[in-house]
Amino acid sequence: MFLRKSTKAELEAFYPITPECQGKVPKSRFKLRAGKTLSARRWHASFSEDGHLDIAKVLRRIQRGGVHPSIRGAVWEFLLGCYDPNSTFDDRNLLRQQRRKQYDEWKTECRNMVPVIGSGKFITSAIITDDGQPIQDGSSYTGAANNMDQGNANSSTSDKKVVQWKLLLSQIGLDVVRTDQSLVFYQNEANGVKLWNILSIYAWVDSDIGYVQGEYLVFNVHYWFLLLFLFGMGLVICIM
Repeated sequence: MFLRKSTKAELEAFYPITPECQGKVPKSRFKLRAGKTLSARRWHASFSEDGHLDIAKVLRRIQRGGVHPSIRGAVWEFLLGCYDPNSTFDDRNLLRQQRRKQYDEWKTECRNMVPVIGSGKFITSAIITDDGQPIQDGSSYTGAANNMDQGNANSSTSDKKVVQWKLLLSQIGLDVVRTDQSLVFYQNEANGVKLWNILSIYAWVDSDIGYVQGEYLVFNVHYWFLLLFLFGMGLVICIM
């Protein structure tokens, strides 16, 4: 049985902690419950041949014993409404392609205003003043890319929505730098860059919510979950 073979160490390996933080981070209270926890085997068995999901059976098992870490991402796609349980494998593949395309379009729109988006860098200090005037400061950027063409990021603007959004970018960057540094996942700077891109694009697409400090904590390791909410009018995104 899959559950009986999963040791505590194997479960913790799904979200590895850096060696220096091993004794400081609280241990997970999640415990596998044989015959009750939703395992990978039970999860895959819940789909029909063409991909329909028996969501009632899945929910009953989750209620009794939770979800095994190896399938949490896939399960949450249905729990958060990314996919309809009555959809087929083909339906979801098509929807995934459409959503990837929409996200790329939003990303391009944001990059046209601030070229650092999608570049491998992210912003950690202000790039404009409160009245929309550019701040010339190459030290604003953190990440792997070099010789960044700042382009429209350093052009003045009077558009209130654009100004408010650009002012948020540095706060998002500062929060990303602080995100769960105890996790091995964030020792890879590229993962912080991806999180910054997603939060920044969300702040532009849903300007009514924009960005609030601490929002990054909700999505840290599973940063792609934020893509599920990348449009407040019902269009959800899931590209991972």
